[in-house]
Amino acid sequence: MAFTLNEEQRLVQKTARDFAAAHFAPYAAKWDAEETFPIPAMRQAAELGFAGIYVKDDVGGSSMTRLDAALIFEELSAGCTSTAAYISIHNMASWMIDRFGNDEQRRKWLPKLTRMDWIASYCLTEPGSGSDAASLRTKAVRDGDHYVLNGAKAFISGAGVSDVYVCMVRTGGEGPKGISCIVVEKGSKGLSFGKNEEKMGWRSQPTAQVIFEDCRVPVANRIGGEGDGFRIAMMGLDGGRINIGACSLGTARAALDAAVQYANERKQFGKQLAEFQATQFKLADMATELEASRLMIWHAASALDDREPRATMLCAMAKRYASDAAFKIANDALQIHGGYGYLKDFPLERHVRDLRVHQILEGTNEIMRVIIAREMSRQ
Repeated sequence: MAFTLNEEQRLVQKTARDFAAAHFAPYAAKWDAEETFPIPAMRQAAELGFAGIYVKDDVGGSSMTRLDAALIFEELSAGCTSTAAYISIHNMASWMIDRFGNDEQRRKWLPKLTRMDWIASYCLTEPGSGSDAASLRTKAVRDGDHYVLNGAKAFISGAGVSDVYVCMVRTGGEGPKGISCIVVEKGSKGLSFGKNEEKMGWRSQPTAQVIFEDCRVPVANRIGGEGDGFRIAMMGLDGGRINIGACSLGTARAALDAAVQYANERKQFGKQLAEFQATQFKLADMATELEASRLMIWHAASALDDREPRATMLCAMAKRYASDAAFKIANDALQIHGGYGYLKDFPLERHVRDLRVHQILEGTNEIMRVIIAREMSRQ
């Protein structure tokens, strides 16, 4: 068991850190305020291999590990949480095509996705099915060499802008075995989008409903066999949980760094905030929670790379712990800043807003506990 990164991993980490500092951090507040979807900046990230991190290299991917991805997303998120998180979703959708698609499908979509010439969205959640994903209602009825889709997906990052939508739809009966995975391309007849949602955080990426009204999609766009969709979705979410946990780390680290700097500069009652034991204890706890979260994310990522039997449970544990800890770290950092932390002149309020959704998406933290308990009963 190694607790240090090797030379190649440190290079990956430094490359992502330098990129985020130069291309994300200086613009994150503006993107947030103006709700700008920074596609040019994301394409610059793709030039470094960050749009197909664990996609195979024969279609333009980087063929890196889940641990590499965790290192990358922590660094990117320290620059801009919302944009880093979108890149993580793009990676998850691309991986599903790479892992479960046939060679023709892989070569059709992935070279453009790994360059981010095309952008991908992942469509599972519906207005009536969130945590109970297996109850989704969007129907795909076979009609010759096409499926006809009817229904809607909710809270979809990239909706209306993305070129490729990796969708979980019902081709069979009730329950998880009736779900299949189908890729719907932008411009398909019968595909439309709802209004852009007004969100608390993650404002540098559009979020809207994806609506299917007699939308005809070729059977050739189905990923895997009929009935494989729920398994594909859940396997994708194992990695997605690590990624969102890693994004939580980066934002929490940025918040902690800001708090340490502020505590060393701000004076009250004749001395620096950092000289008060109450502040010292708070900062110490924040640093400890961040380090513990990072170790859990790295452990889960390594378990997923090694296909360990406990990987699903470890991913759920890491996502639950890291996202909860990160939100508290950012909130405590805001508190250390006092009234200034509440102002948009400082990044703390944005960090808090962006991190809040990490406790909800990729499975709520309540569902993470359900998964953990279920996996424990199987051991």
